[in-house]
Amino acid sequence: MKRLLIGNEAVAWGLYNGGIGLVSSYPGTPSTEITEFLAKHDDIHSEWAPNEKVACEVAFGASLAGMRSVCAMKHVGLNVAADPLFTLSYTGVTGGMVICVADDPAMHSSQNEQDSRHYAIAAKVPMLEPSDSAEAYAFAKSAFELSERFDTPVLLRMCTRIAHSQCTVEIGERENVPMKEYVKQPAKYIMMPGYAKKRHPVVEERTQALKEFSESCMYNRVEYADSGIGIITSGCSYLYVKEALGDSVSILKIGMPNPLPEKTIRDFAAKVKKLYVIEELDPVIETQVKAMGIECTGKSLFSAIGEFSQKTVRDAFLKEGMALTDIPEAQGEAPAVPGRPPMMCAGCPHRGMYYTLVKNRISVLGDIGCYTLGAVAPLNALDSTLCMGASVSGIHGFNAARGKETEKKTVAVIGDSTFMHSGMTGLVNIAYNATNSTVIILDNSITGMTGHQQNPTTGYNIKGDPAAKVDLEALCRALGINRVRVVDPYDLKQCEEAVLEELAAEEPSVIISRRPCVLLKYVKPKTPLAVDREKCRSCKKCMKMGCPAISMKEGKARIDKTLCVGCGVCEQLCAFGAIGGTEK
Repeated sequence: MKRLLIGNEAVAWGLYNGGIGLVSSYPGTPSTEITEFLAKHDDIHSEWAPNEKVACEVAFGASLAGMRSVCAMKHVGLNVAADPLFTLSYTGVTGGMVICVADDPAMHSSQNEQDSRHYAIAAKVPMLEPSDSAEAYAFAKSAFELSERFDTPVLLRMCTRIAHSQCTVEIGERENVPMKEYVKQPAKYIMMPGYAKKRHPVVEERTQALKEFSESCMYNRVEYADSGIGIITSGCSYLYVKEALGDSVSILKIGMPNPLPEKTIRDFAAKVKKLYVIEELDPVIETQVKAMGIECTGKSLFSAIGEFSQKTVRDAFLKEGMALTDIPEAQGEAPAVPGRPPMMCAGCPHRGMYYTLVKNRISVLGDIGCYTLGAVAPLNALDSTLCMGASVSGIHGFNAARGKETEKKTVAVIGDSTFMHSGMTGLVNIAYNATNSTVIILDNSITGMTGHQQNPTTGYNIKGDPAAKVDLEALCRALGINRVRVVDPYDLKQCEEAVLEELAAEEPSVIISRRPCVLLKYVKPKTPLAVDREKCRSCKKCMKMGCPAISMKEGKARIDKTLCVGCGVCEQLCAFGAIGGTEK
């Protein structure tokens, strides 16, 4: 049957029809939907893992047992999973294993623009890179066979545009793949030095076999034209080239960026007068082509920063003096629209805690999640954000460096899901190496930023069924923290008392700021608040929280009742009693 699918759903269908038996992932935009779509199939095992390293290791365990398995993550998640990945390259697989990684050029929802192709090269594993949903389906489905044929995990690289754009995909039937027999193989799977040394030559031999395979595989193809211009490209860039230049140039489309088909590249380069390499982010292909001794033009013409577009490609070739009279005009820049700065939702439970910290001029080491939005105006609450879990580890180093000077006026904030992901070990370090550091866990009872996925603290699994629920208070005490308390972030007085008391304590402490995300279906909003204009003194104190429901109109505060959820935080701020239940 034919269906219109986004890239991530196409990947999920490809993996499902390819015989997947298990998927374990940690949510991360733009990869999240791959696992969510797979979880709709009850005949496979689906789960959210605490982090990407665990997910990769779970998938390895299933592969070791003989089952085809998958883990999915965004590009920075691959950093977390890199430890098992590099050794998986040595052990190889039993059942086929696919690692889906989604890069984010232009950083739509990420803290960097790293290029995951470097991991494929460094780990010496094959990588596939589709250019649309149809290829996403086909590449994902074939990845298991590739994995088993060459005894290797396979990286499937998506990017934001391919993950979330749509095209028609013809979906076939599910392949019923029996589990392979489990046979104990110490020399293959126990990577102690004596065995590992013997596996490295196997990896090198496999790489050579993959290079030969890449010369005639389904993933790479050549499209010749009469023009003397040749373009080597891959992924989303291929679509931009086709849209901008049509059939006026010869194209070598790379669908398997590691290992590259050297003979094919040499033959292609020999048949064109001038060779270009067009690829988003780093010059991965360009560097290797030049290492072959082939002259080409790439990053001197195309940026290593951000996303491309058909206009990017067209403008670059116009500057090169290429005649494009027969090619359709590229789309212009997007029309100007009013700016919409990112902000936390009206009634967001994090806002009250952030207001308390800003009011008391407390430095805040931040983390990765929707609460990172506390960094923007008017709160401007954060001092740093590095990576998942870094706030907890970072505050220990910060206080170890500056001592009493900062211990009494610095906190770390981290979400409940992020704490489970990689905050726990940092808290162990605080307890073990003894700095008087205060960590605030912003517990909104869900994994918020990626779209409300469950996590080990919510009490539900990926399918919404009841599951074991981690007791954060007990966990923090078990990790060595004696001072643990819970506050309601809607209660500003309670928040301030807790923060000041824990900062004054001469030992490490944890404050759990607990209130469910207002967007959860079971959270029912209260009656919207209103402003008595006669009592309002236009002091704008209520505006300092950055709540999108509050604005100024004709010099007086105004609350938009279509946005307000009645959290009551602004009511506590108003010294004149102007905010209440009736607008006057």
